[in-house]
Amino acid sequence: MKIIILGMAAFLFTINIQAQKKNVKTEVTTNITTVKDSDGDKKVIQTKEVEEVQTIQLKDANSKVLNKDIKESPVEVTATTKITENGVTKVISVDRSAYYELDGKKYQVASDNSGYTMFSPNGTKSAVLRKTSNNNYIYKAKDKTSYGYFTADGNLVLENYDEATDTVTITTYIITK
Repeated sequence: MKIIILGMAAFLFTINIQAQKKNVKTEVTTNITTVKDSDGDKKVIQTKEVEEVQTIQLKDANSKVLNKDIKESPVEVTATTKITENGVTKVISVDRSAYYELDGKKYQVASDNSGYTMFSPNGTKSAVLRKTSNNNYIYKAKDKTSYGYFTADGNLVLENYDEATDTVTITTYIITK
């Protein structure tokens, strides 16, 4: 009996530790529109779900201090829209096509068949963004490949690895509204 109780306690403790590795925020907005016409009433239900997931990372994880500070880490944002009309549900991903600003210059990000294409301020194609399996993007320019993601504010963040200095630099394209 003691073995069973100790086993259950260890199992619950393990689940508790695993559950605290991420901060998750989910926001669901539902709009119901009813249209009356000669065919009768039609309801259109639009559900938008925005999920923000942030992995918890500690600044000094190996120290023996009891209360540890949390290190800034990227927030992965996934937004989906479901539209139900006449009993048929369609899932629509959020379109990130917009104008973004970096160092006073405006760049355009436009959707294409495989992801997004980025255009430089003079209108020429400068890079492509391709979605990965974990809702992030691979940014590929002529001489640069980076890891990218969109923040909750809609900004495009690129993380670039510099092999010469063995460091990661972060470039943020600010969405213009």
